Amino acid sequence: MEMQNSNCPCGRTKLYQICCGAIHNNKKEALTAEDLMRSRYVAFVKGDGAYLHKSHHSTKRPSNKESQEIEKWAKSVGWIKLEVVNTSKGLEKDTTGTVAFKAYFFENGKVEVINENSFFKKENNSWLYVGSI
Repeated sequence: MEMQNSNCPCGRTKLYQICCGAIHNNKKEALTAEDLMRSRYVAFVKGDGAYLHKSHHSTKRPSNKESQEIEKWAKSVGWIKLEVVNTSKGLEKDTTGTVAFKAYFFENGKVEVINENSFFKKENNSWLYVGSI
């Protein structure tokens, strides 16, 4: 999905290339757990399984087969919007944090919602996704 000159699907009012695109392309780090969560949502929108895989914490990283299945599913649905509900810790100086969100998508003729409270942890000074809590 081409979005270089479009607003970022993460919900912030920035162009993709200077928002989550810069994180996807290793031009900047996700400074907070929320930044990483938003960049992961956009990776789902783009069907970018490689980024989803590498942004998982090493202790919880899915197998290559699981990552391919996640990518295939992400490309099969129509992503609508991301809504951040709440954050706890997860700022630049923190080492852990949570982000509660709702991700809306269209699948099998109806709108579905992923309602998750995600746990993030720094590894080698970078934010990574651990899992749902």
